[in-house]
Amino acid sequence: MHILGWIVFGFVVGAIARLLMPGPQPMGLILTCLLGIAGSFVGGTIGSILSGNSIWTPVPAGWIGAILGALLILFIYGRMAVRRV
Repeated sequence: MHILGWIVFGFVVGAIARLLMPGPQPMGLILTCLLGIAGSFVGGTIGSILSGNSIWTPVPAGWIGAILGALLILFIYGRMAVRRV
């Protein structure tokens, strides 16, 4: 049941991040879930750095940190994605 919770959390966070980020993000359901889960860990790592804790222990962030982390991932993905003509 714990994994199902992470999937639902990841989907909600990924969907919110995709709604907040302007422009198209061609992703499906699975990539949206993975975006939210990865965003949670990115937000947790940034929070650990800012608070002075060790970055080697992965700590998931709360809702706001996860959304900010997912937005950061979307921004980087948008800059690195190959533009189709």
